[in-house]
Amino acid sequence: MQPKWRKSSKSQSNGQCVEVADNIPGVVAVRDSKDKAGPALAFDAQGWRTFVDSLKNN
Repeated sequence: MQPKWRKSSKSQSNGQCVEVADNIPGVVAVRDSKDKAGPALAFDAQGWRTFVDSLKNN
């Protein structure tokens, strides 16, 4: 299954964003929008929640 990448509707057009793909069962992938061929981080559901919560708390 190919990831369907998307970025926040609040992101700017300058390209300094992250993109998220959550269409693959059990995985949330994150990548740099400036480097579409570069590496991506892959999280399971609990890891994704922990990651997002840590961003909200900082």
